[in-house]
Amino acid sequence: MDSDSVRGINRRRLLGWSGLAAAGVVAAGAPLVGARPGDAVAAGQHRPTSTDPDIPPDTRPGGAYDRYVAKLAAEGKFSGVVLLSHKGRTVLSRSYGMADQEKGIRNHEGIAFSLSSAGKPFGAVAILQLAQQGKLSLSDTVGTHLKGYAKDIAEQVTIHHLLSGTSGLNTPDEDVQRIFQSREEVHEYYEQWARQSKVVAPPGTPTGHSGADIAIPAQIVEAVTGKTYWDYVQEHIFGRCSMTGTAFYTRPQWLTDEHIAHPYMTLADGSQVDAVRNLDKDSPNPAVLGKNPGRSFIDAPGDGGFATAPDLVRFAHALGDGTVLDRPYAELLTGAKIPHSGSSSFGAYDMPVHIVNGQWVFGRGGGNPGVSANWNIYPYTGWVGVVLGNCDGLPLQEITGREMQAITGASPGDGGGG
Repeated sequence: MDSDSVRGINRRRLLGWSGLAAAGVVAAGAPLVGARPGDAVAAGQHRPTSTDPDIPPDTRPGGAYDRYVAKLAAEGKFSGVVLLSHKGRTVLSRSYGMADQEKGIRNHEGIAFSLSSAGKPFGAVAILQLAQQGKLSLSDTVGTHLKGYAKDIAEQVTIHHLLSGTSGLNTPDEDVQRIFQSREEVHEYYEQWARQSKVVAPPGTPTGHSGADIAIPAQIVEAVTGKTYWDYVQEHIFGRCSMTGTAFYTRPQWLTDEHIAHPYMTLADGSQVDAVRNLDKDSPNPAVLGKNPGRSFIDAPGDGGFATAPDLVRFAHALGDGTVLDRPYAELLTGAKIPHSGSSSFGAYDMPVHIVNGQWVFGRGGGNPGVSANWNIYPYTGWVGVVLGNCDGLPLQEITGREMQAITGASPGDGGGG
């Protein structure tokens, strides 16, 4: 593809996720031919033949990516699931390590992993669903829908600013030591936490990962729909996509449900503990200092959640076939808006997008103590890649770089989830 095509993004191809259009998406909202999105990636089914010319050798079982992840697992650096899907068909699926060491449950495709920040784009999808229904506008200010915010936030900061990370807001540090005991307690805490935000730069200024940029849109979803953020997303995103293993699970479910991976957190002495069973333990990692993901009774509105790898593939396909968003609004979600450093990475709505070896890659990553997650969509060729992990020390950025190399032929480090 020439550079002019990349800059123009060839919107007709993009709106059909390109490779998915080749597989049979013939009109806006039309499903994949021969399969609903939720049926396309059943474990062990619909696998491409070994002679399929659209399947790069490095993506196949026994290929370079498969061997790389296996080596990490053998070295104790990977516990979790990786999945590569092409046009709705599973090309590679590998599971390593234990979901719950105490109960002897191994990781597999049906295990749900904590997403951390990789779940944030669900909030942007929820907002855009309401926008396409005419229930809100992206130019609405915070005060259009919410009361109790400072005047400069209420009157100047728009939904677009929040979704694009350009609100100019700064949010106080969270109380990472607090152990929450109910959904209501989590909801109240994060509502008040977001209201403590302050304008520290003119709205329209890129301000990165301000907590308010995630928390306030979730409050707007609730104000407009009359439902909690968790319930709205469960019904209108997870439900529509047939993401049957995906939910905003609570800590009691995390402790008892055998289909949820436990996070194994490394302590200062080098030992590993099950974070959700050891709430008194903290991470010494400077990036997540003092945190323990098990302390949250449920993930904050707008953030997190748990998902299986096949469910994230279903979500990716649903973005492309009109299941969760009409195509113009899917384009709004993933369209490049804010340039990052360098020439090939941009901010979209609650996710980064990259140009990798002449093609767009959309996705989102996340991490917490004992938690690693990333999903990538390759719209020009119909690929989806998922990495879900439940141990510290997992080199997520390197893994996603190897995934991109296997799919696009790019060199590792050309891009990655955010």
